[in-house]
Formats: sequence, C-alpha cells, structure tokens
Amino acid sequence: MRIGIVCPYSFDVPGGVQFHVRDLAEHFLGQGHHASVLAPADEDTPLPQYVESVGRAVPVRYNGSVARLNFGPLTAARVGRWLEAGDFDVLHIHEPVTPSIALLALWSAEGPVVATFHTSNLRSRAMQAAYPLLRPSLEKINGRIAVSEDARRTVTTHLGGDAVVIPNGVNVSRFADAAPDPRWTGTDAAPTIAFLGRIDEPRKGLPVLAAAMPTVLAAHPGARVLVAGPGDVEAARERLDPAVAAATEFLGMVSDEDKAALLSSVDVYVAPHTGGESFGIVLVEAMSAGAPVVASDLPAFVRVLDGGRAGCTFANEDGDDLARHLVRLLGDRAERERLGEAGHQRAWVFDWSVVAEDVMAVYDTVTHGADEARADAGADTRWTRLLRGRRGGEN
Repeated sequence: MRIGIVCPYSFDVPGGVQFHVRDLAEHFLGQGHHASVLAPADEDTPLPQYVESVGRAVPVRYNGSVARLNFGPLTAARVGRWLEAGDFDVLHIHEPVTPSIALLALWSAEGPVVATFHTSNLRSRAMQAAYPLLRPSLEKINGRIAVSEDARRTVTTHLGGDAVVIPNGVNVSRFADAAPDPRWTGTDAAPTIAFLGRIDEPRKGLPVLAAAMPTVLAAHPGARVLVAGPGDVEAARERLDPAVAAATEFLGMVSDEDKAALLSSVDVYVAPHTGGESFGIVLVEAMSAGAPVVASDLPAFVRVLDGGRAGCTFANEDGDDLARHLVRLLGDRAERERLGEAGHQRAWVFDWSVVAEDVMAVYDTVTHGADEARADAGADTRWTRLLRGRRGGEN
C-alpha cells in the first residue's frame, strides 16, 4: 500500500506527534509498504529518507504549549506537489484542523483520507469558532482516529461525529532491551528520579517536582533528579531551591538510545504534567523500560496506568502528595520492582505490533471501494483548484 502521512509539527524539536508519525512510518516500511512523511523542518535538520520537508516552521502558542507550524501559499504548493507525486492509496493526516500543512493537505486531498486527532482540549474556543469554516473539509475525512478517550471527546465536542480510539504506539522491545547506564543508575543510598519534557513549559510540571524535592531529600539525602529535555537550563536552575538545584542534573536533549538507557537505569520515573495531555507516550516508554511510574492523576494518565494498577498517581499540582509517594517508593525496593513489572506488562498493549495493525485496519476500511471515493472527490472544490493551481509558481 502507498501511504502518505502528514505531520503538522516541525521535526526540529521532536515531540509526541512527531515520534508517533516517525515510528508508524517505519513500522509500515518494515512490513514492505511504501510510506512517505511530509513535515516542516529547517534545512539543516537531519531527516530520515522517507521524510520530505516543506521548509522552516514558525513557533505558535497553542493549548499551553508552543507548536512549530508551516503555512502559506508556497507551502501549499509544496503540499500539492507531494500529493501528486506520491499517488497515495491513503492519506493519513495528523491533527487535520491545525493551521498548518495538515489543513493544507486536507484541503487538497482527492482520495481516501484518515485523520488522527491527538489534542485534548474540551474548552477550545478556537475550534468552536473555526468549525463552520472547516466543516466542508472535514467531510472529506473517511476515517477518524483519536489517540485516547480524551482526544475522542474533544472531537465529538467540537467537530461532531465520532472517532475510533487507537492509542499512540511504542516499540516496547527498544526500551525493554536497553542496558542501564552507570551514570544514571541509582543505589539505596543515592536513588535516581527521571523527568523528561520541556523544562520551561509549565504544563510539563517540573515546578511540581521541584516543590516535592525538599521533602524527598530530607528522607533520602542522596537522591538525584535527572532532567532530560530542551529549555533554558540556567533560568530553570535559578528557580530551584538551592538544595534541589544541587541534586538536579540537566541532561539537555538526549538521543533515543540515551532516553531508553536513562529510563532503564532510574529508580522512579515522574510525570508531573498539569494538563493538556491526551495520552502520555512518555509514561508508556518508561513502563516499557521497567521503570516504576509516578504520574499526576490526569484522566489520560490514569487510563494509561490502568487505573493505577500499572503505576501510582498523585493529586495534580500537589507537590506534597507527590513527595509522599516518592518518599515511600524510594524506600521500598520490592514495591518499585512490583510496579515496574506491572507497568512493563501493561506497556505491551501499546506496542506497535498491536497499534499499527489497528491503524492498517482503518486504512483497509477507507480504501475499500476507493474507486468510488476518488470519483466522488473528482469534482474540484474551490480550495482544490486554488492549491493545485499554484504548483507551477514555485521552483
């Protein structure tokens, strides 16, 4: 099958959606399918051979985060050329209502379209206001996927219709087989705690973890916090209590290999996110590596942790409650081992061998009778004529 996958967010600073798109494409390539990814990226960004860049993206604040998006007439022409050259059996667009190449691809699509919705935002005034303008394009979507029940509710609330829930995927073996790194391996006297995320993005929750650490250090003076992710390290360090700053090591951006080794090494992984999460891919990565997980009790996280059976949760934004759980777990090796094993077993539900099969089932459904779908889409809309008419205007 010829599969075209559109990622609206830039590959310059990878996030959950980018990892999902990358891993899904590589899984299908490994099965012998043709898969091509279209995404924004700077010229100097190293990209896999199957990824085509539409150029540099612009940072835009949205849903408590910063998304790097690409839009405009030149970008539209690139999208159109990619679609024509790809001659895809199915076009899989991620976050199709994002003002980016995702929406441009949807406007220009002429064949079977599958859309995956990642965002959880039940109070989005922007989506409510945009719906009347987006409705004609949304009707071109033949199959809808939501990565979680929270994302599905966002779709049904703001866009109408429904979506099948297929979670984000993880290559469980990649994390399970990673060897621990002595630099990050904890001991009874000096246990290690990991945090992964953008350090200057408040909703990722680093301030919550920082608020918990004085109590943790009082009970476990040798504890270390290992922080992996982009952001202004000096500004983040200045906001920390001096004792917490001394116990914290900022690792910056880490490679996929180092991330797997880090999660395989630490005594506890903490996900103190405060909101805006529709799934929790990093939880599954930690669980795959066998790290016991402590996460805020966001509904999406609770579902990933199987109601608390595959990890423990604390009251959202409550540093004292987080401290209580960390003090207990760091002092109880047997409980950490039990939670780590429970999490690892739960992670297999999200392995790409399961998730990609469900996605392919959606592809098969929407491409059945594709000749009829293409015939119906053959009548040019205004946007189709406009976008495709620009192809000859750019080198």
